[in-house]
Amino acid sequence: MKTPSPITPLPPGHAEGVSNDEFRAAMSRLAAGVVLVTAQEPPLDPDDPDAPGMEDVGMTATAFMSVSLDPPLVLVSLREGSRMDDLLAEQPLWAVSVLAENQRHVAGRFAMKGRISDRLLFEDIPCVRGEVTGAPLVGGALATLECRSEQRVAAGDHTLVVGRVLTAQVPSTEGGPLLYFRGRYRQLD
Repeated sequence: MKTPSPITPLPPGHAEGVSNDEFRAAMSRLAAGVVLVTAQEPPLDPDDPDAPGMEDVGMTATAFMSVSLDPPLVLVSLREGSRMDDLLAEQPLWAVSVLAENQRHVAGRFAMKGRISDRLLFEDIPCVRGEVTGAPLVGGALATLECRSEQRVAAGDHTLVVGRVLTAQVPSTEGGPLLYFRGRYRQLD
C-alpha cells in the first residue's frame, strides 16, 4: 500500500492558491453578454402618504444565463449586500433587458459604483413598464424578460438568483449584442 504524500500548505487567502488578480485575468478572457437588471423598490413606509412612491432600480450584469427551458428559468449573479441583492431578497419581481451593441452608455451608467439614486440614471433612457413586474424594460434592447425569484443561493461574495421567466419578448431584431471582454464593452465584428 502506497503512503499518501504530504500536502503542501497553500498560500493564505485562497483555498486553492489562486489570487484575485490571477482569477480576474483568467475570467476576463470569457466573453459575456451584457444585461440591465431592473426592479421596483417599494416605498419605505407604505402607510405614510407623503413617502416617495416606487423607485426604479437598475444594475448592469454580465453574469446572467439561461438555466432551464421547462420551466423557463434564468440566473443572475449579484454582489452580496448590493442594492439589487438586498431588494430582491425583499421582493421577488424583476426584469432583464439584453443590451444591444449601441447601448454601451446604458451599461456604463448602471455599472457605476457609489451612486446615490437611480432616478436620474433612468431619466433619458427610453423604457416601457413590464406588464407583470412594473420594472423598466429598456427600449431598443435585443430581448426583455420579466422574472420572479424562485431560489437564492449564497456563492462566495455573490448571491445567485434563479428566476422563473414570466414574459419574454424580442422587441428589436436589429444589431448585435453588447459584450464584455477583457475588462471592456465590445461588439461582434
